[in-house]
Amino acid sequence: MSKTIDRTTKPAPVTAVSASVPLRYRAALFGLVGVVVAAWGSWTPSLWGDEATSLMSAERPLPSLFTMLRHVDAVHGTYYFLLHWWVAVFGPSPFSIRFPSAIAVGLTVAAVVVVATRLGSARLGVIAGIVCCLLPRVTYMGEEARSFALSAAIVSWLTVLLLELLRREQAPTRLWVAYGVLFAAGIYVFLYVALFALVHAVILVNARAPRATLVRWATTVGVAAVAAVPIVVFAILERRQISYLATHDQLSPDTVFSSLWFGAPWFAAAAWALIVVALVDAFRRRARQTTASVDAGLNETTRAPSLVSVASAWLFLPTLVLVLGSAAIPAFTARYVSFCAPAAALLIACGIDALSRGRRWIDVVALVALAGLAAPIWFAQRTPYAKNDSDWAVISSVIGSHAVAGDAVVFDESAHPSKKPRLAMHAYPAGFANTRDATLDVPYTANNGWADRAYTVAKAASLGRFDGIRRVWLIEYALGKPDTYGTGDLERIGFEERGAVIHTHRSLIVEFTR
Repeated sequence: MSKTIDRTTKPAPVTAVSASVPLRYRAALFGLVGVVVAAWGSWTPSLWGDEATSLMSAERPLPSLFTMLRHVDAVHGTYYFLLHWWVAVFGPSPFSIRFPSAIAVGLTVAAVVVVATRLGSARLGVIAGIVCCLLPRVTYMGEEARSFALSAAIVSWLTVLLLELLRREQAPTRLWVAYGVLFAAGIYVFLYVALFALVHAVILVNARAPRATLVRWATTVGVAAVAAVPIVVFAILERRQISYLATHDQLSPDTVFSSLWFGAPWFAAAAWALIVVALVDAFRRRARQTTASVDAGLNETTRAPSLVSVASAWLFLPTLVLVLGSAAIPAFTARYVSFCAPAAALLIACGIDALSRGRRWIDVVALVALAGLAAPIWFAQRTPYAKNDSDWAVISSVIGSHAVAGDAVVFDESAHPSKKPRLAMHAYPAGFANTRDATLDVPYTANNGWADRAYTVAKAASLGRFDGIRRVWLIEYALGKPDTYGTGDLERIGFEERGAVIHTHRSLIVEFTR
């Protein structure tokens, strides 16, 4: 009984550099490039609602954080806990809290290089590493203080471990333990990492893994699933916090075509074209290899999984499950499939490889073209208002340059929770150092939820919060049009609108004096 090895992409001649540099160093080099590409300019965009939640949760004392997680955001608790210690060491600046995501992108890129090299060639590993560094979803999640980049790194290395377990006939117990621990940890970081049980099951079946391997894999995944039961229970108990997704169209054609991984239609068109080329080429190769095996009378028992089959399962299965599931239970947004972005990079690389057939000049032209298409998206991601039009950094700067000691601030509390101007004070506290928060009821650190609780202006006035205050800065979420939140109440307690009226990107800052 003979074995045949199935590879969707045949090894091609490699450059002298890629052939001579050991894989671990090559992966580390591309990982470092990924960190730089993701981190560069990440200090420019203003923090936005989700990132403010990460920052405020990380800055809580641990007892306060654990209290909050019993009521909301337990599914992000592991990330907040890790970020808590990071902030304790490196501080809470926008660049600091986003940098762990850039590191996670570096780990993701390194894993992509390893997968592409082991299932393809050193040359294909280089192409995949470059594509992953350029991919808009990757560069976006690498500059955002959320758990999506970390989840991508975890599933990427989880896949590397799976391939190593499949490659070895008698894999050591430590590798199985590492796989199980990483799987369970991934679910705690991002709940939908659990979907990779399905992805990896398909990979193993497609590779015709030995029965003993399948049994051991299933046992390992089962133990990891049992270890993750607490976070699943909390997710069910706190499911109401994502109920707002039911009121948003998260599955528009533009979202599916562009927003999941590619950022803009022009990049998406090129990316999908290359993915189709990769899939068609893989189908043709597989058909020829199957025919050859039948003609030769070979009986296939175990085969190495092809790169295209691995990447296809990785890209499409979690996405399909989440999209179809959202039809019954609305719980989908484009960022939820960020951990599939590395698979998109692998398939795009396979598409380039299929077109070039080893001709390096075609590789270079294709990669330069992709870089040209990605560049405008990368720059757009790093503009001051790139994050959901947030202008909190500007608000803080304006208040810091105009307010004096003893002034009070009043925030528009009618805005959506993630867009409230009050969050500017927590995201960029320096500008508010000399001011008094006149309407604060319960600070977030003493609250069961993630945000402050605030009084209305009228209630705060009845409690004497404006006694002795001569000037108030009213900060409204305006979206380019006048807003009247708190204006009438301030006038009724003796304040008049006079002096500065400052329009920022989406907010209005109005000076009131007695």
